[in-house]
Amino acid sequence: MSVWIAIGATALGCYAAKLLGLSVPEGMLERPVVKRLVTLLPVALLAALTAQQTFSEGGALLLDAKAAGLAAAAVTLLLRAPFLVVIAAAVLVTAAVRALGWAP
Repeated sequence: MSVWIAIGATALGCYAAKLLGLSVPEGMLERPVVKRLVTLLPVALLAALTAQQTFSEGGALLLDAKAAGLAAAAVTLLLRAPFLVVIAAAVLVTAAVRALGWAP
């Protein structure tokens, strides 16, 4: 029964968030600070999620093959490589580190 309560609460929360977004005055959305926040917030959230999923396991810091793959992706991004090359580099480095047994 508690699962259904959680589902109902989540649905109500999503509806309330949507309603709140629709009720914001248009003048407030045109402010430069709000526009800048709206453009930067998704990037910050995605970066935080990537860091948490890559460097954490059970609340402890973890440096393994995923971290090496992320580093390879960062290097290829700095070299201005195309997106598919970035993904391929991350996958290949992660697989190589795991295959060589350098990471737990």
